[in-house]
Amino acid sequence: MTSNETTLRDASQEADTLSIGRRIRFFRKQHGLTLTELGEKVGRAASQISTIENGKRETSVTLLSAIAKALQTEVAELIDPTPVDGRQALELEAERNQASPMYSSLGLPQVRTKSLPHDALEAIVGLQRQLGQVLERRAATPEEARRANRELRERMREKNNYFADLEAQAAELLRLADYESGTVSQRQTALIAEKLGFSLHYVSDLPNSTRSISDTANNRLYLPNADAAADPRSHLLTSLAAHVLGHDSPRDFSEFLQQRVEANYLAAAVLLPQSAAVPMLVEEKRKREISVEHLRDMFGVSYEMAAHRFTNLATEHLGLPVHFMKVHRSGTIHKAYSNDGLPYPTDPLGAIEGQFACKRFTSRTVFRVADRFSPYYQYTDTPEGSFWCTARVLPGGDFAISVGVPFAHVKWFEGRESQIRSKSACPDPACCRQAPEDLAEKWENHALPSAQMHASLLAAVPPGAVPGVDDTEVYEFLERHSG
Repeated sequence: MTSNETTLRDASQEADTLSIGRRIRFFRKQHGLTLTELGEKVGRAASQISTIENGKRETSVTLLSAIAKALQTEVAELIDPTPVDGRQALELEAERNQASPMYSSLGLPQVRTKSLPHDALEAIVGLQRQLGQVLERRAATPEEARRANRELRERMREKNNYFADLEAQAAELLRLADYESGTVSQRQTALIAEKLGFSLHYVSDLPNSTRSISDTANNRLYLPNADAAADPRSHLLTSLAAHVLGHDSPRDFSEFLQQRVEANYLAAAVLLPQSAAVPMLVEEKRKREISVEHLRDMFGVSYEMAAHRFTNLATEHLGLPVHFMKVHRSGTIHKAYSNDGLPYPTDPLGAIEGQFACKRFTSRTVFRVADRFSPYYQYTDTPEGSFWCTARVLPGGDFAISVGVPFAHVKWFEGRESQIRSKSACPDPACCRQAPEDLAEKWENHALPSAQMHASLLAAVPPGAVPGVDDTEVYEFLERHSG
Protein backbone atom coordinates (compact mmCIF):
# COMPACT_ATOMS: atom_id res chain seq x y z
CA MET A 1 0.00 0.00 0.00
CA THR A 2 1.35 3.44 -0.94
CA SER A 3 1.74 6.27 1.58
CA ASN A 4 -1.12 8.15 -0.12
CA GLU A 5 -3.43 5.15 0.28
CA THR A 6 -2.45 4.84 3.95
CA THR A 7 -3.22 8.52 4.54
CA LEU A 8 -6.61 8.21 2.83
CA ARG A 9 -7.43 5.07 4.78
CA ASP A 10 -6.63 6.73 8.11
CA ALA A 11 -8.60 9.86 7.21
CA SER A 12 -11.65 7.86 6.11
CA GLN A 13 -11.62 6.01 9.43
CA GLU A 14 -11.96 9.36 11.23
CA ALA A 15 -15.25 10.05 9.42
CA ASP A 16 -18.10 7.64 10.05
CA THR A 17 -19.66 5.65 7.24
CA LEU A 18 -22.92 7.57 7.52
CA SER A 19 -21.39 10.99 6.83
CA ILE A 20 -19.33 9.58 3.93
CA GLY A 21 -22.44 7.99 2.45
CA ARG A 22 -24.44 11.19 2.73
CA ARG A 23 -21.72 13.20 0.97
CA ILE A 24 -21.56 10.63 -1.84
CA ARG A 25 -25.33 10.94 -2.25
CA PHE A 26 -25.06 14.76 -2.25
CA PHE A 27 -22.42 14.84 -5.01
CA ARG A 28 -24.19 12.11 -7.00
CA LYS A 29 -27.43 14.10 -7.09
CA GLN A 30 -25.49 17.27 -7.81
CA HIS A 31 -24.22 15.60 -11.00
CA GLY A 32 -27.67 14.23 -11.88
CA LEU A 33 -26.60 10.59 -11.65
CA THR A 34 -28.80 7.69 -10.62
CA LEU A 35 -27.55 4.89 -8.38
CA THR A 36 -27.31 2.64 -11.44
CA GLU A 37 -25.31 5.22 -13.45
CA LEU A 38 -22.80 5.79 -10.64
CA GLY A 39 -22.55 2.01 -10.13
CA GLU A 40 -21.70 1.51 -13.79
CA LYS A 41 -18.93 4.14 -13.60
CA VAL A 42 -17.22 2.38 -10.69
CA GLY A 43 -18.08 -1.23 -11.52
CA ARG A 44 -20.55 -1.83 -8.71
CA ALA A 45 -24.23 -2.75 -8.54
CA ALA A 46 -26.74 -0.01 -7.74
CA SER A 47 -27.69 -1.89 -4.56
CA GLN A 48 -24.08 -1.69 -3.35
CA ILE A 49 -23.97 2.07 -3.95
CA SER A 50 -27.26 2.45 -2.07
CA THR A 51 -25.87 0.49 0.89
CA ILE A 52 -22.80 2.76 0.96
CA GLU A 53 -24.92 5.91 0.79
CA ASN A 54 -27.07 4.67 3.68
CA GLY A 55 -23.95 4.25 5.82
CA LYS A 56 -24.39 0.50 6.15
CA ARG A 57 -21.18 -0.48 4.40
CA GLU A 58 -17.62 0.74 4.61
CA THR A 59 -15.79 1.58 1.40
CA SER A 60 -12.24 0.65 0.53
CA VAL A 61 -9.77 3.37 -0.35
CA THR A 62 -9.72 2.09 -3.93
CA LEU A 63 -13.51 2.26 -4.30
CA LEU A 64 -13.66 5.65 -2.58
CA SER A 65 -11.08 6.99 -5.04
CA ALA A 66 -13.08 5.61 -7.98
CA ILE A 67 -16.30 7.21 -6.71
CA ALA A 68 -14.55 10.55 -6.20
CA LYS A 69 -13.23 10.42 -9.78
CA ALA A 70 -16.67 9.54 -11.15
CA LEU A 71 -18.19 12.47 -9.25
CA GLN A 72 -15.40 14.82 -10.36
CA THR A 73 -14.34 15.63 -6.83
CA GLU A 74 -11.59 14.73 -4.36
CA VAL A 75 -11.57 11.94 -1.78
CA ALA A 76 -11.00 14.63 0.87
CA GLU A 77 -14.41 16.07 -0.04
CA LEU A 78 -16.11 12.69 0.47
CA ILE A 79 -14.53 11.98 3.85
CA ASP A 80 -15.00 15.48 5.25
CA PRO A 81 -17.35 14.90 8.23
CA THR A 82 -18.82 18.42 7.96
CA PRO A 83 -22.47 18.31 6.77
CA VAL A 84 -22.96 20.01 3.40
CA ASP A 85 -26.00 21.93 4.65
CA GLY A 86 -28.42 22.25 7.56
CA ARG A 87 -30.73 19.55 6.20
CA GLN A 88 -27.93 17.00 6.03
CA ALA A 89 -26.81 17.94 9.56
CA LEU A 90 -30.31 17.13 10.88
CA GLU A 91 -30.49 13.86 8.95
CA LEU A 92 -27.11 12.74 10.25
CA GLU A 93 -27.99 13.61 13.84
CA ALA A 94 -31.35 11.83 13.63
CA GLU A 95 -29.90 8.66 12.12
CA ARG A 96 -27.00 8.55 14.57
CA ASN A 97 -29.48 8.89 17.41
CA GLN A 98 -31.58 6.07 15.98
CA ALA A 99 -28.49 3.86 15.79
CA SER A 100 -27.54 4.51 19.43
CA PRO A 101 -27.96 1.89 22.20
CA MET A 102 -30.14 4.38 24.08
CA TYR A 103 -32.67 4.59 21.21
CA SER A 104 -32.59 0.83 20.60
CA SER A 105 -33.36 0.13 24.26
CA LEU A 106 -36.64 2.08 23.94
CA GLY A 107 -38.02 -0.22 21.24
CA LEU A 108 -39.06 2.70 19.01
CA PRO A 109 -39.42 2.29 15.21
CA GLN A 110 -36.77 3.57 12.79
CA VAL A 111 -37.76 6.63 10.72
CA ARG A 112 -36.62 7.23 7.11
CA THR A 113 -35.24 10.72 7.47
CA LYS A 114 -34.68 11.56 3.80
CA SER A 115 -38.41 11.46 3.05
CA LEU A 116 -39.43 13.67 5.99
CA PRO A 117 -40.50 17.30 5.59
CA HIS A 118 -37.95 19.68 7.07
CA ASP A 119 -40.15 20.81 9.97
CA ALA A 120 -40.97 17.20 10.91
CA LEU A 121 -37.26 16.34 10.86
CA GLU A 122 -36.49 19.30 13.12
CA ALA A 123 -39.20 18.20 15.55
CA ILE A 124 -37.90 14.61 15.69
CA VAL A 125 -34.30 15.72 16.27
CA GLY A 126 -35.47 18.13 18.98
CA LEU A 127 -37.40 15.35 20.72
CA GLN A 128 -34.38 13.03 20.48
CA ARG A 129 -32.17 15.66 22.11
CA GLN A 130 -34.61 16.21 24.96
CA LEU A 131 -35.05 12.48 25.47
CA GLY A 132 -31.28 12.00 25.59
CA GLN A 133 -30.90 14.73 28.21
CA VAL A 134 -33.66 13.25 30.37
CA LEU A 135 -32.10 9.79 30.25
CA GLU A 136 -28.62 11.15 31.00
CA ARG A 137 -29.93 13.00 34.04
CA ARG A 138 -31.73 9.89 35.22
CA ALA A 139 -28.51 7.91 34.79
CA ALA A 140 -26.53 10.41 36.89
CA THR A 141 -27.22 8.54 40.11
CA PRO A 142 -24.86 8.38 43.08
CA GLU A 143 -23.48 5.22 41.44
CA GLU A 144 -22.71 7.15 38.26
CA ALA A 145 -21.08 9.93 40.29
CA ARG A 146 -18.84 7.46 42.10
CA ARG A 147 -17.83 5.81 38.83
CA ALA A 148 -16.97 9.19 37.29
CA ASN A 149 -14.91 10.14 40.35
CA ARG A 150 -12.98 6.87 40.18
CA GLU A 151 -12.21 7.23 36.46
CA LEU A 152 -11.06 10.81 36.92
CA ARG A 153 -8.80 9.87 39.83
CA GLU A 154 -7.24 7.08 37.74
CA ARG A 155 -6.46 9.54 34.93
CA MET A 156 -4.88 11.90 37.45
CA ARG A 157 -2.76 9.07 38.87
CA GLU A 158 -1.56 8.09 35.38
CA LYS A 159 -0.23 11.64 34.94
CA ASN A 160 1.06 11.92 38.54
CA ASN A 161 -1.51 14.72 38.82
CA TYR A 162 0.69 16.89 36.59
CA PHE A 163 -0.71 18.30 33.32
CA ALA A 164 1.82 20.04 31.12
CA ASP A 165 -0.80 21.62 28.85
CA LEU A 166 -2.48 23.35 31.80
CA GLU A 167 0.90 24.49 33.10
CA ALA A 168 1.63 26.04 29.69
CA GLN A 169 -1.72 27.85 29.66
CA ALA A 170 -1.08 29.15 33.17
CA ALA A 171 2.31 30.45 32.07
CA GLU A 172 0.66 32.30 29.17
CA LEU A 173 -1.87 33.94 31.51
CA LEU A 174 0.96 35.02 33.81
CA ARG A 175 2.74 36.53 30.82
CA LEU A 176 -0.37 38.64 30.15
CA ALA A 177 -0.11 39.96 33.73
CA ASP A 178 3.63 40.73 33.40
CA TYR A 179 4.34 38.35 36.28
CA GLU A 180 7.98 37.93 37.26
CA SER A 181 8.17 36.43 40.75
CA GLY A 182 6.57 36.19 44.19
CA THR A 183 2.89 36.44 45.02
CA VAL A 184 0.41 36.99 42.18
CA SER A 185 -1.54 40.10 43.15
CA GLN A 186 -5.26 40.71 42.84
CA ARG A 187 -4.47 43.49 40.39
CA GLN A 188 -2.55 41.04 38.19
CA THR A 189 -5.46 38.60 38.11
CA ALA A 190 -7.77 41.48 37.15
CA LEU A 191 -5.30 42.41 34.41
CA ILE A 192 -5.54 38.87 33.04
CA ALA A 193 -9.31 39.27 32.78
CA GLU A 194 -8.87 42.62 31.07
CA LYS A 195 -6.39 41.20 28.55
CA LEU A 196 -8.86 38.41 27.79
CA GLY A 197 -11.53 41.02 27.05
CA PHE A 198 -13.70 40.68 30.16
CA SER A 199 -15.04 43.44 32.37
CA LEU A 200 -15.48 42.54 36.05
CA HIS A 201 -18.68 43.23 37.97
CA TYR A 202 -18.87 42.48 41.71
CA VAL A 203 -22.49 42.03 42.82
CA SER A 204 -24.41 41.01 45.93
CA ASP A 205 -27.26 39.12 44.25
CA LEU A 206 -25.57 36.16 42.57
CA PRO A 207 -27.86 33.10 42.68
CA ASN A 208 -27.04 30.89 45.66
CA SER A 209 -26.21 27.96 43.38
CA THR A 210 -23.42 29.81 41.54
CA ARG A 211 -19.87 30.96 42.23
CA SER A 212 -19.82 33.32 39.24
CA ILE A 213 -21.72 34.00 36.01
CA SER A 214 -20.30 34.89 32.61
CA ASP A 215 -22.30 36.99 30.17
CA THR A 216 -20.55 35.88 26.99
CA ALA A 217 -22.68 38.14 24.80
CA ASN A 218 -21.26 41.26 26.48
CA ASN A 219 -17.99 39.83 27.87
CA ARG A 220 -19.00 40.55 31.46
CA LEU A 221 -17.92 38.43 34.39
CA TYR A 222 -20.12 38.66 37.50
CA LEU A 223 -18.45 37.77 40.81
CA PRO A 224 -19.59 37.89 44.44
CA ASN A 225 -18.80 40.93 46.57
CA ALA A 226 -15.72 40.57 48.77
CA ASP A 227 -15.98 37.64 51.18
CA ALA A 228 -13.48 37.60 54.02
CA ALA A 229 -13.38 33.80 53.94
CA ALA A 230 -12.69 33.53 50.20
CA ASP A 231 -9.80 34.48 47.94
CA PRO A 232 -11.17 36.79 45.21
CA ARG A 233 -8.24 35.88 42.96
CA SER A 234 -9.25 32.22 43.01
CA HIS A 235 -12.90 33.02 42.23
CA LEU A 236 -11.84 35.15 39.28
CA LEU A 237 -9.35 32.67 37.85
CA THR A 238 -11.60 29.62 38.08
CA SER A 239 -14.30 31.62 36.30
CA LEU A 240 -11.90 32.69 33.54
CA ALA A 241 -10.59 29.15 33.22
CA ALA A 242 -13.78 27.99 31.52
CA HIS A 243 -13.15 30.48 28.70
CA VAL A 244 -9.41 29.85 28.48
CA LEU A 245 -9.97 26.09 28.30
CA GLY A 246 -12.95 26.28 25.92
CA HIS A 247 -15.41 24.64 28.32
CA ASP A 248 -19.06 24.45 27.33
CA SER A 249 -22.05 23.15 29.30
CA PRO A 250 -21.01 19.64 30.41
CA ARG A 251 -22.72 16.79 28.61
CA ASP A 252 -22.61 14.48 31.62
CA PHE A 253 -21.38 14.25 35.20
CA SER A 254 -17.99 12.90 34.14
CA GLU A 255 -17.35 15.93 31.93
CA PHE A 256 -18.59 18.22 34.72
CA LEU A 257 -15.99 16.76 37.10
CA GLN A 258 -13.25 16.98 34.48
CA GLN A 259 -14.01 20.64 33.80
CA ARG A 260 -14.04 21.49 37.48
CA VAL A 261 -10.69 19.79 38.10
CA GLU A 262 -9.14 21.56 35.09
CA ALA A 263 -10.45 24.96 36.18
CA ASN A 264 -9.15 24.51 39.73
CA TYR A 265 -5.81 23.25 38.44
CA LEU A 266 -5.39 26.23 36.13
CA ALA A 267 -6.27 28.70 38.91
CA ALA A 268 -3.74 27.07 41.26
CA ALA A 269 -1.09 27.00 38.53
CA VAL A 270 -1.50 30.76 38.12
CA LEU A 271 -1.54 31.60 41.84
CA LEU A 272 1.36 29.24 42.62
CA PRO A 273 3.36 29.55 39.39
CA GLN A 274 5.50 26.59 38.43
CA SER A 275 8.36 28.96 37.62
CA ALA A 276 8.47 30.19 41.23
CA ALA A 277 7.11 27.24 43.22
CA VAL A 278 9.39 24.54 41.81
CA PRO A 279 12.72 26.29 42.63
CA MET A 280 11.38 26.95 46.12
CA LEU A 281 10.41 23.29 46.63
CA VAL A 282 13.69 22.02 45.18
CA GLU A 283 15.61 24.22 47.60
CA GLU A 284 13.44 23.09 50.51
CA LYS A 285 14.07 19.46 49.57
CA ARG A 286 17.80 20.16 49.56
CA LYS A 287 17.47 21.61 53.06
CA ARG A 288 15.06 18.82 54.12
CA GLU A 289 12.36 21.29 55.12
CA ILE A 290 9.50 20.84 52.62
CA SER A 291 6.29 22.31 54.05
CA VAL A 292 2.79 22.93 52.71
CA GLU A 293 2.63 25.90 55.10
CA HIS A 294 5.62 27.49 53.35
CA LEU A 295 3.84 27.23 49.99
CA ARG A 296 0.67 28.70 51.48
CA ASP A 297 2.48 31.63 53.06
CA MET A 298 4.83 32.34 50.14
CA PHE A 299 2.00 32.71 47.62
CA GLY A 300 -0.81 33.90 49.90
CA VAL A 301 -3.28 31.11 49.07
CA SER A 302 -5.48 28.81 51.13
CA TYR A 303 -4.00 25.73 52.75
CA GLU A 304 -6.24 23.55 50.58
CA MET A 305 -4.97 25.14 47.37
CA ALA A 306 -1.36 24.87 48.53
CA ALA A 307 -1.85 21.18 49.35
CA HIS A 308 -3.47 20.51 45.96
CA ARG A 309 -0.68 22.34 44.18
CA PHE A 310 1.95 20.36 46.05
CA THR A 311 0.48 17.14 44.64
CA ASN A 312 0.78 18.61 41.11
CA LEU A 313 4.50 19.28 41.50
CA ALA A 314 5.76 16.71 44.02
CA THR A 315 6.14 13.69 41.73
CA GLU A 316 6.98 15.51 38.50
CA HIS A 317 9.66 17.81 39.91
CA LEU A 318 10.74 16.30 43.24
CA GLY A 319 10.37 12.58 42.54
CA LEU A 320 8.08 12.16 45.55
CA PRO A 321 5.01 9.89 45.58
CA VAL A 322 2.27 11.57 47.56
CA HIS A 323 -1.30 11.30 48.86
CA PHE A 324 -3.95 13.90 49.62
CA MET A 325 -7.28 13.77 51.46
CA LYS A 326 -10.08 16.18 52.26
CA VAL A 327 -12.21 14.63 55.00
CA HIS A 328 -15.40 15.86 56.68
CA ARG A 329 -15.50 15.86 60.48
CA SER A 330 -17.95 12.95 60.23
CA GLY A 331 -15.12 10.92 58.65
CA THR A 332 -16.52 10.96 55.10
CA ILE A 333 -13.89 11.35 52.39
CA HIS A 334 -14.76 14.36 50.25
CA LYS A 335 -11.73 14.33 47.91
CA ALA A 336 -8.76 12.01 47.60
CA TYR A 337 -5.68 11.42 45.45
CA SER A 338 -2.67 9.17 45.79
CA ASN A 339 0.12 7.61 43.81
CA ASP A 340 2.03 6.33 46.85
CA GLY A 341 0.03 3.24 47.79
CA LEU A 342 -1.89 4.56 50.81
CA PRO A 343 -4.77 2.08 51.30
CA TYR A 344 -7.96 4.08 50.88
CA PRO A 345 -11.36 2.52 51.63
CA THR A 346 -13.36 1.84 48.47
CA ASP A 347 -16.84 0.69 47.58
CA PRO A 348 -17.45 -2.24 45.18
CA LEU A 349 -17.11 0.17 42.23
CA GLY A 350 -13.66 1.28 43.41
CA ALA A 351 -14.88 4.74 44.46
CA ILE A 352 -13.27 6.49 47.45
CA GLU A 353 -15.46 9.58 47.77
CA GLY A 354 -18.25 9.02 50.27
CA GLN A 355 -16.38 6.29 52.14
CA PHE A 356 -15.26 6.67 55.76
CA ALA A 357 -11.56 7.28 56.31
CA CYS A 358 -9.94 5.17 58.99
CA LYS A 359 -10.25 6.78 62.42
CA ARG A 360 -6.50 6.27 62.87
CA PHE A 361 -5.60 8.33 59.78
CA THR A 362 -4.09 11.78 60.30
CA SER A 363 -7.06 13.40 58.57
CA ARG A 364 -9.32 12.05 61.34
CA THR A 365 -7.10 12.39 64.42
CA VAL A 366 -6.38 16.06 63.65
CA PHE A 367 -9.98 16.90 64.61
CA ARG A 368 -9.19 15.83 68.17
CA VAL A 369 -6.24 18.23 68.50
CA ALA A 370 -7.00 21.42 70.42
CA ASP A 371 -4.23 23.46 68.76
CA ARG A 372 -5.65 24.53 65.38
CA PHE A 373 -2.83 27.04 64.75
CA SER A 374 0.22 24.78 64.58
CA PRO A 375 0.82 22.11 61.91
CA TYR A 376 -0.05 18.56 62.98
CA TYR A 377 2.25 15.67 62.03
CA GLN A 378 1.67 11.94 62.46
CA TYR A 379 3.02 8.56 61.35
CA THR A 380 0.49 5.85 60.54
CA ASP A 381 1.37 2.17 60.16
CA THR A 382 -0.93 0.43 57.65
CA PRO A 383 -1.08 -3.02 56.02
CA GLU A 384 0.64 -1.37 53.01
CA GLY A 385 3.47 0.16 55.00
CA SER A 386 4.10 3.25 57.11
CA PHE A 387 3.10 6.74 56.00
CA TRP A 388 3.82 10.20 57.35
CA CYS A 389 1.21 12.96 57.08
CA THR A 390 0.71 16.58 57.92
CA ALA A 391 -2.85 17.79 58.39
CA ARG A 392 -4.81 20.91 59.19
CA VAL A 393 -8.47 21.60 60.02
CA LEU A 394 -9.83 24.25 57.66
CA PRO A 395 -11.53 27.44 58.89
CA GLY A 396 -15.07 26.63 59.99
CA GLY A 397 -14.01 23.29 61.41
CA ASP A 398 -15.99 21.05 59.06
CA PHE A 399 -13.12 19.72 56.91
CA ALA A 400 -9.51 18.67 57.33
CA ILE A 401 -6.81 18.48 54.67
CA SER A 402 -4.00 15.97 54.92
CA VAL A 403 -0.94 15.49 52.70
CA GLY A 404 1.60 12.74 53.15
CA VAL A 405 4.26 10.43 51.77
CA PRO A 406 5.57 6.90 52.43
CA PHE A 407 8.04 6.56 55.30
CA ALA A 408 11.02 6.34 52.90
CA HIS A 409 10.45 9.93 51.77
CA VAL A 410 9.70 11.65 55.09
CA LYS A 411 13.34 12.70 55.45
CA TRP A 412 12.70 15.66 53.13
CA PHE A 413 9.89 17.22 55.23
CA GLU A 414 9.48 19.48 58.19
CA GLY A 415 7.72 17.61 60.98
CA ARG A 416 9.53 14.31 60.40
CA GLU A 417 10.60 14.33 64.06
CA SER A 418 6.98 13.84 65.21
CA GLN A 419 6.56 11.26 67.98
CA ILE A 420 2.86 10.77 67.26
CA ARG A 421 2.21 7.34 65.82
CA SER A 422 -0.98 5.48 64.95
CA LYS A 423 -1.75 2.03 63.62
CA SER A 424 -4.46 1.27 61.09
CA ALA A 425 -5.64 -2.22 60.19
CA CYS A 426 -8.30 -1.01 57.72
CA PRO A 427 -9.98 -2.40 55.68
CA ASP A 428 -10.30 -4.92 58.51
CA PRO A 429 -13.67 -3.95 60.12
CA ALA A 430 -12.20 -4.65 63.54
CA CYS A 431 -9.84 -1.67 63.14
CA CYS A 432 -12.31 1.14 63.70
CA ARG A 433 -15.69 0.35 62.18
CA GLN A 434 -16.71 -2.61 64.31
CA ALA A 435 -17.80 -1.88 67.88
CA PRO A 436 -15.92 -3.67 70.67
CA GLU A 437 -17.57 -6.97 71.47
CA ASP A 438 -18.57 -6.04 75.02
CA LEU A 439 -20.25 -2.79 73.92
CA ALA A 440 -22.00 -4.45 70.99
CA GLU A 441 -23.35 -7.22 73.22
CA LYS A 442 -24.72 -4.67 75.67
CA TRP A 443 -26.26 -2.16 73.28
CA GLU A 444 -26.88 -3.55 69.80
CA ASN A 445 -30.49 -4.47 70.60
CA HIS A 446 -31.19 -1.27 72.52
CA ALA A 447 -29.87 1.47 70.22
CA LEU A 448 -31.98 3.24 67.58
CA PRO A 449 -30.08 6.23 66.18
CA SER A 450 -31.53 8.72 63.69
CA ALA A 451 -29.07 9.28 60.86
CA GLN A 452 -28.32 12.64 59.29
CA MET A 453 -29.64 12.68 55.75
CA HIS A 454 -27.31 14.10 53.12
CA ALA A 455 -28.94 15.78 50.13
CA SER A 456 -26.55 13.93 47.81
CA LEU A 457 -28.32 10.66 48.63
CA LEU A 458 -31.50 12.03 47.08
CA ALA A 459 -30.12 13.98 44.13
CA ALA A 460 -26.53 13.31 43.15
CA VAL A 461 -26.74 15.55 40.12
CA PRO A 462 -29.53 18.15 40.17
CA PRO A 463 -30.93 19.00 36.75
CA GLY A 464 -29.67 21.96 34.75
CA ALA A 465 -27.13 22.83 32.08
CA VAL A 466 -24.51 22.70 34.83
CA PRO A 467 -25.14 20.23 37.68
CA GLY A 468 -26.48 21.94 40.79
CA VAL A 469 -27.14 25.29 39.11
CA ASP A 470 -30.65 26.73 38.79
CA ASP A 471 -30.85 27.88 35.16
CA THR A 472 -33.85 30.12 35.83
CA GLU A 473 -32.03 32.02 38.57
CA VAL A 474 -29.02 32.50 36.30
CA TYR A 475 -31.11 33.82 33.41
CA GLU A 476 -33.09 36.14 35.70
CA PHE A 477 -29.83 37.45 37.14
CA LEU A 478 -28.43 38.22 33.68
CA GLU A 479 -31.69 39.90 32.73
CA ARG A 480 -31.45 42.19 35.80
CA HIS A 481 -27.91 43.20 34.91
CA SER A 482 -28.26 43.42 31.13
CA GLY A 483 -29.20 47.10 31.06
